[in-house]
Parts: sequence; C-alpha cells; structure tokens
Amino acid sequence: MEEKALEFARKAHGEQLRKYSEELYIEHPKRVAETVRTVSHTTEMICAAYLHDVVEDTPVEIEEIKKKFGNKVAQLVEELTDEFVKEKYPHLNRRRRKDKEVERQATISNEAKTIKLADVIDNTPDIVKNNPGFGPKYLSEMDKLTRVLVGGDPILFEKACKEVNEGKKALNLK
Repeated sequence: MEEKALEFARKAHGEQLRKYSEELYIEHPKRVAETVRTVSHTTEMICAAYLHDVVEDTPVEIEEIKKKFGNKVAQLVEELTDEFVKEKYPHLNRRRRKDKEVERQATISNEAKTIKLADVIDNTPDIVKNNPGFGPKYLSEMDKLTRVLVGGDPILFEKACKEVNEGKKALNLK
C-alpha cells in the first residue's frame, strides 16, 4: 500500500516543483515519509505522509483518497490539509487564517501531529535558506504551530522545535 500511495502522489504532483528549487515536488513528501519512518508509525501514517499535500496542492479530492486508500489514510490526509485557506476564507488575513489553522491542528490526531512535525522538519531549513525574506513570518507561524503539536512523536517534536530555533538563529531573530 505504501508504494501505491507514493506512486499516486507522484502522479498527482506530476511536474510540480518545490517553490524555492528545481527539485520535483514529490521529493518533499518522500522525505516526510522517511522521517516518519524513523519513529513509531503505521502503514497508514506512511501513506498519509506521501499524500499529505495532494488534496491541498492538486485537483485530487479527499473522496478519491478514501476510495483508494481507506478511511484511516483519508482521515490523516484530511487532518493535514489546511482548512483555513485564502480561497475559502478571503475575508481573513494570513495571520488570522494561520492562527485558526493552529487552533484546528491542536485538535488533530497524534498520528497526524507526527506527520505534521516531519513536514515542519523538512520545510523549515529549505525556507530559511531559500527565502530569508519570508523566513521570519514562516518561523513565527511554525513557532506557534509546533507548540500545539505536543502529542505527536516526542523525538520529532524536539527536532521540529530545534529546526525552528535554528532557523531563528540563522535569520538573527529572537
């Protein structure tokens, strides 16, 4: 099932590239899955790690994930998909949308929190290095987010907090 999820994500993301590099987007979910694999996990968590950005960044809908991978994987992907996006909440500014997203993610399952921590671990150094202008805003958001991901894997929680703090030091933030 994990290979099927990886292949589905690869096809869904197609030729998408990472925002700040020429790397194919699929490399990010692959790294997130590999990070999740280093701690206590389930097959469903690995599948969801591969698929965590598919609903948010491609035309794929959560129902298709449910049909192909089952309720548990779909639940995790849904928990990991931002709800408070500009398209749905144009009346809220970015800060308010991100604050509401933090509130929502405080209530997601511990399995989803573990995957989200792996996502933070992978994204943070990339953004700090490749977009230092956006870095301070991103780090502020990740600082708030990581605090509510308590309950996710404690090793990944510590690593995510460390990445955020190292990013702050690299950009000379407090």
